[in-house]
Amino acid sequence: MSTNAISLDATDRTEFGKGSSRRARRAGQVPAVVYGHGTDPRHLLLEEHATRLALRGNENALVELNVEGETLLAIAKDVQRHPIRPGVQHVDFLLVNRNEKVEVDVPVVVTGESAPGTIHMIELAHVLVSAPAIAIPETIDVDITGIEAGTAVRVADLALPEGVEAITDADADVVNVAAEATAASAEPATDEAAGEASDGDE
Repeated sequence: MSTNAISLDATDRTEFGKGSSRRARRAGQVPAVVYGHGTDPRHLLLEEHATRLALRGNENALVELNVEGETLLAIAKDVQRHPIRPGVQHVDFLLVNRNEKVEVDVPVVVTGESAPGTIHMIELAHVLVSAPAIAIPETIDVDITGIEAGTAVRVADLALPEGVEAITDADADVVNVAAEATAASAEPATDEAAGEASDGDE
């Protein structure tokens, strides 16, 4: 199967409910469900540490689920993590095949430094794309090296890998670059206005 998929061993889950989920987590396992392609949802248990490593830094990880002699190719669709300590509590997987495209949200990562005296603001943290199931980009990199104030990088400007198409509106701003003074000047103006209001009250 896919050479860039991460292999995870799993077993079919036979007990359900909050109590069984807690017991599974105490035993170092993660409840999961895999669905798609018109099949009934299949409930699984995975080893937590291996699952956490497989999904670390990749929101749309492609995995091969080895379930009691059967191999399922899937992507992570929803990952529930522990709110305080490192740990995965539940995963939804979507079944895929090697030849299909899927729609996924891919995180935006800004690289480089904009022109001196400017700051950048990320307007879109994720971009919805259609990508081959076996070639989903982990991130969409936006290089802002040397970009001047007043410039916006739109979805249409993104350099996407071959076979990947943006679904998000092409005119949507992904990153905006502005002059540092523009943001800084807003605060003194606010303070001055407050002072004038105070003088008027006297």
